[in-house]
Amino acid sequence: MRPIEEFVDDRYRGICIYCGGRSGESADHVPTRCLLSDPRPKYTPKVSVCSKCNNSFSKDEEYFWLFLHCVLVGSTDPKLHRDPRVSRSLCRHNSLRDRIEKSRIEYRTLFDGDMIEWAPEMDRIDSVVVKNARGHVAYEYSIPVISDPISVSVMPFAAMSREAIEDSLFAHTSSERWPEIGCRMMTRALTGEAIRDGWIVVQEGVYEYLVEDFEYGARVRTMIYGYLATDTIWEDLYD
Repeated sequence: MRPIEEFVDDRYRGICIYCGGRSGESADHVPTRCLLSDPRPKYTPKVSVCSKCNNSFSKDEEYFWLFLHCVLVGSTDPKLHRDPRVSRSLCRHNSLRDRIEKSRIEYRTLFDGDMIEWAPEMDRIDSVVVKNARGHVAYEYSIPVISDPISVSVMPFAAMSREAIEDSLFAHTSSERWPEIGCRMMTRALTGEAIRDGWIVVQEGVYEYLVEDFEYGARVRTMIYGYLATDTIWEDLYD
């Protein structure tokens, strides 16, 4: 993924996209960099934020990242994780590892098979999903989204119906408005830069996102590790 310059006016420059206050000198990666795999892309989108907001998500981001890897591997045992970053974090943060382990539920099925389910702390998961979604809207459309979304959905593809999966993979933009001249999404629309069927590829098979601008709001969907689908919707962004 390569950087794309924006050429919109200065009305939102210096504004924290998370709280609406003055951003200062801080910048935040969207998506959260720990969600990306090594070797990470040379460039990851960044947005302007204040220092307080930039630091406020760190614990939730680490929880999300570690929890997701433990689900994918099926264990909190550091020795079973191939990613050395995950192994080191699980070894270093015993309390967090224990917390994730307590959310692991193992049981026997009627046919004597072993099944594992995980019960995530959804407030922490949603916090990171919405944070990244705000960043994607701000980065692509140069619009800070301070209001709360009307809907946040986080679901493994394996738990979704075929119809829901198909719906989540395709763009459904109904607005006839074009993106603002100078914003990155307008550049993508004209050049096709780093975009595939509407999806913006940050890292192939690891993190991809789709931002749809409809009549009065925005919808952001992400695919994470080819395992997790998220969907965040805002209305009344242009009042």
